[in-house]
Parts: sequence; structure tokens; C-alpha cells
Amino acid sequence: MTIFQWKDVQGLVPAAGGAPDLGACLEAFPQLRLAATTPQDPVFHAEGDVWTHTAMVLRALLDSADYAALERADQEVVFLAALLHDVAKCSTTVVDEATGRISQPGHSRKGAIDARIALWHAGAPLAVREAICRLIAVHQVPFFALETSRKGTSPEFTVRQLSWQVDLHLLALLAEADMRGRVCPDPQRTLDAIELFRELAREENCYGQPRAFADAHTALSYFRGANVHPDYALHQEPGSRVVVMSGLPASGKDTWVATHHPRLPVVSFDDARAQLGLRHGRNEGMVAHHAVEQAKALLRAHEPFVWNATHLSDQMRAKTLDLCLAYHAEVEIMYLEQPRAELLARNQRRDTSLSDKRLLEMLLRWEVPLPTEAHRVSYVQRR
Repeated sequence: MTIFQWKDVQGLVPAAGGAPDLGACLEAFPQLRLAATTPQDPVFHAEGDVWTHTAMVLRALLDSADYAALERADQEVVFLAALLHDVAKCSTTVVDEATGRISQPGHSRKGAIDARIALWHAGAPLAVREAICRLIAVHQVPFFALETSRKGTSPEFTVRQLSWQVDLHLLALLAEADMRGRVCPDPQRTLDAIELFRELAREENCYGQPRAFADAHTALSYFRGANVHPDYALHQEPGSRVVVMSGLPASGKDTWVATHHPRLPVVSFDDARAQLGLRHGRNEGMVAHHAVEQAKALLRAHEPFVWNATHLSDQMRAKTLDLCLAYHAEVEIMYLEQPRAELLARNQRRDTSLSDKRLLEMLLRWEVPLPTEAHRVSYVQRR
């Protein structure tokens, strides 16, 4: 089997009007081979299987004048997002026994994780990889963004928040290609919705850049549901300054903390584990309780500290962030990662009960922090 590196993956991306080498695409991303045998709901995808749809999406994208006008780097991002946008449909397909209807719930979010793993193996730069994966995670949102969500989220909120996570210009282009690359009833209705999404983003001055906010605290409060206007600063209550570490085990978090914050107290699940005499994966509830109690004491005292844990998924980070922000802390997420070979080599050198197999299984929950999660989010990729 050919091992594709990032430069090889970049070579898959055609110029505008060109034709993709579909065979090479399947070689580079073997999971896509399952797309040819993955069915879709014929109501929304009368063209057939997922791979047929994917090929049609790529053709629609490459024929777009908008794609032709992009810089090469943006062409790479949106093409690879289009190639991988349905990569997880094969593993999320559900057929209703009563009606025979086909659905793939959660395929966008899982597809972002699958793409992240594949691109990490290929050695893609972190910023480029995450631009691709974030597009995959929300590629259908422009279809419905102009409708108020079930949670009561307004179209303006959706556009403002998304603009901090993805390039809305590229997102709209991907969504349009996704719609043009299928056979379904009344596609023009959805294409019109995508165009209205573009217009709203332009009105908010965030079509291609993040929506401006008065300051970081106002932005974070707004994204977390506070009733504030982006242009007017929200008063920030005094609290701790907390650095929340994020990254796979062996990614260098301990070294980074020792180098950059040697004098700050550290709340650490690994330290809590050692203090309690527990192995990795044993009685994690007790470990978490021990660490949380340490954090609460520091938060009540408004003391600065580092919270050093993997915080690998959005769900796990949310627990930590909710606690810190409930005490009015100012939070920075520091995300670190290593290439695969270096990560495993570092894990072998550590005094740890975490095996390489279990470490790699953690990739299935791997969600890199978004800029909307904290007051600041920083990313460091060791090369």
C-alpha cells in the first residue's frame, strides 16, 4: 500500500476546471473505498451511493468560478473538505426497519474526526488540517442557517459564531458544491438558502474573517449564551487566570508547563492519580473528584494556575471550562500535539501505564479546541 505524505495529498488537488484523480484519492484515503457500497436516502440522493455523490461534488466544486478565484492554499482546504465531507457515512448509516429510510446521523462530526486522524498520519500542518476538519464538521449548516434552531439560536448568532471557527466563504462554497453534486427535489430552494447565508455573513462583515467583537470576554460570553451585543464590552468580574492544557498524552504538556509557568500551581489528573496510587483508567471518577477539589480551592482564592489534562474532546473540556468560568476565571486553552512517530516514541519513554494501543484508541474522541471555547486558544504543533 502506498503511504501518502502531506505533499502527496496536496498533489491530489486539481486546478480549477481540472479533473480529480479519483483512484489516487481512494489510495490516499482508503476509508473512502467504503463509500461506493454505502447507500443514501434516495429522496435526497437519487444519484446513488456516497462515492457517486462525492465525485459529483468534486466536479461541481472544480467547475465553480468561485473555486477558480481562490488562492492555491484555500483550494487545497476546500477540495480536501469536499473529498472527505461524507467520509463517515459508511460508519454511521442507519436503515429504519419499518420504513426502509436511510440516514447517517452524526456523520459530519464523526467525519471531522476521521479526517483529522487521516491527515495527522499524512503529516498535514495543524492549521490547514483543522481548517479542513472544521468545514467537514459543519458542512450542512448553511442549508438551514437562516432558520431559527430548535435551541432558539438566531441566524445572526449562527453566522457570528461560525465565522470564528471556519472561513464562511469556503463553507458556503463547499455547501453549494454539496448541493449541486446530488439529485434531489427542489435543489434551488437550498441553493437560495446558501446565498442568503452568504448575504447575512456579508452584512455582519464576517464573510472570510471572524466577526469583530468588543473584546475577548464579550465574545466568549456571547458564544456561551449571554445576552450581549458584539460591539459593546461586557464587564469582566475578577477571577483566576487559568491555563487549560489540551492534547494527547505524551504531546509535551508537562514540559511546556515547566518551561512557561514553572511557578504556578498545577492541577493534574496524572498527579492526582499518583497521589491516590491508581493506574491509568482505574477509578477515574475518584481521580477527577480529587483534581476538581484542588481547582475549586484555587478558583475561590482567585489564584492563577494551570489545569494539566488531556481535555481531548469538546465534552471533557466543557466540564473544566464550565467550572472555571462559573468562578469568573479568565481562561486560555493551550493545545499541543506531536507527529505520530514522535508521540509513540515519547510515550514509550514515559513512566506510564498507558499503552500505545490505548493511546491511539483515544484518537476516536479527538476534537481539537475551537477558538470559541475560551478567552484565548493557542495551538502548538511540534514538527
